[in-house]
Amino acid sequence: MSIQAQPILIAGGGIGGFAAALALAKRGFKVQVLEQAPEIGEIGAGIQLGPNAFNAFDALGIGDRARARAVYTDYMVMHDALDEYRVGRIETGDAFRKRFGNPYAVIHRADIHSSLVEGAQENGDIEIITNCRITEVAQDDNGVTVTDQNGQTYAGQALIGADGVKSIVREKYVGDLALVTGHVVYRAVVPKAEFPEDLQWNAASIWVGPNCHLVHYPLRGGEEYNVVVTFHSREQEEWGVKDGSKEEVLSYFQNVCPKARQLIELPKSWKRWATADRDPIDQWTYGRMTLLGDAAHPTTQYMAQGACMAMEDAVTLGEALRISDNNITQAFAIYQQARVSRTARIVLSSREMGKLYHAQGVQRLVRNDLWRDRPSERFYDAMEWLYNWNVDNCLDAAKYYTGSAA
Repeated sequence: MSIQAQPILIAGGGIGGFAAALALAKRGFKVQVLEQAPEIGEIGAGIQLGPNAFNAFDALGIGDRARARAVYTDYMVMHDALDEYRVGRIETGDAFRKRFGNPYAVIHRADIHSSLVEGAQENGDIEIITNCRITEVAQDDNGVTVTDQNGQTYAGQALIGADGVKSIVREKYVGDLALVTGHVVYRAVVPKAEFPEDLQWNAASIWVGPNCHLVHYPLRGGEEYNVVVTFHSREQEEWGVKDGSKEEVLSYFQNVCPKARQLIELPKSWKRWATADRDPIDQWTYGRMTLLGDAAHPTTQYMAQGACMAMEDAVTLGEALRISDNNITQAFAIYQQARVSRTARIVLSSREMGKLYHAQGVQRLVRNDLWRDRPSERFYDAMEWLYNWNVDNCLDAAKYYTGSAA
């Protein structure tokens, strides 16, 4: 088989992997998605979607599916978890949509994943292979070869490493360590009937406290509510997910106000994430291999942009292939140039936002003063760099390197 006839391999069947599959298939490539789990699925709870996410959905051809599953918020709001002081409120109604061309919404992570998977399953150029945990990666001038845990090999003309924070592909080519933050995140989904009426806001809501915060918002037509609590652990953490304990959560939120404290009492079961990120890097591409999503730029959750950035990556890669007439090595270079600084800004901004959320003492007072009485339009100005991304401008950063990226 000639190299041009071979598929592009994608390591990882998460949001980034399937977004990449759709973008590549749109450019006419055969694709194999290699997923280590025995069946396709997505763990997690709710995530937030900025206007940039909707631009990505539309570019990937799943806009209608994703829009139908999202809950559209009226506003975002931050309260001080100690005294209920409203730190800031950002309207996300008509003025927000007019400014950015798309809404702000919240959605269950599985509903995004399902929308992407359904699009892939309807595309005859995308093959999904499960129970395929990559153990070896090799490449030469004639393409790439990956080997799974069973010794099965897969050949392709290129490899997209979309295999997450613990990326095997990144480990081979970059070899840097994940930076465990010590911040632990508990996530749960609660039925509306069990959720406090005085917190049933159609909003992305956050309660910020010393070394901790709590988040809640509606999901699935308002029939469920996402609940997330984060704290700085007393223990030495290792990156990973396991079942959580209500007793542990309670021990970190003794001083929060009663209204916010209700959230901790709600879930019958929790999933516990010990979080990690990595320092940004300026090289994602190695020959016929490139990284995408969390494998390229793993970040903490404080900017609510992890899934959005993975989908942006996929759209940008597709556009890089378009303008390079499907020349893979040229497209990988353009893609890297277009994405490195933007995603690094997300990683670094997320770290700083975490400090802002978790401020204590005088820093807490400064934080509360920072946004006092700030109108939504001023927040919109600050968000423009993030939310104005779309398929037409996604290659703009690469122009500074090539002079003619688009």
